[in-house]
Amino acid sequence: MTKLSRRYEPDRRNRIIATALDVIAEQGVAGTTHRRIAEAADVPLGSMTYHFASLEEVIAEAFKQLSQEISESFRITLEAARNVEEAREAVVRIICGDVWLTDRNMTLQLELYAYMARHHELKSLVADWMARSRAALETHFDAQTARALDSIIEGTTIHNFARKDLIPIGEVRALIAKVTS
Repeated sequence: MTKLSRRYEPDRRNRIIATALDVIAEQGVAGTTHRRIAEAADVPLGSMTYHFASLEEVIAEAFKQLSQEISESFRITLEAARNVEEAREAVVRIICGDVWLTDRNMTLQLELYAYMARHHELKSLVADWMARSRAALETHFDAQTARALDSIIEGTTIHNFARKDLIPIGEVRALIAKVTS
């Protein structure tokens, strides 16, 4: 009798989390199941319950990873700015799409917000994400301006997700200049 060897994958949990984001992006939270994630990650279904106590934990971890990835991109973009003018342009790039605004990321962000409305334990995750965004903005702008910019970034990206030209880049640039002057 031949003994089957287990695949040892020290990073399996992280791969499951990353794959969960893909499944959520394709199926929405409502269509996300242990089975779909396991199939997409090419792991045995038992790995899901081995690494996570519940599907809600997988989803929460996936959204945590999303928030960290986007926050890091946001931070790097703003830290690269050497002065206020470059910081303004970095904010415009964040809003208008070459930093993290993709259909996938926006779909995931909107899924997170809808999920958070029913799973209040995720409010702290979103609050932490917003705090990281404001901290990155505060490297160039005062706290009040950073809060205003964070709100503008959030709202404008959602508007432009609905239709890419809803708020043209020239208007975004003018708005950011007005708010930060």
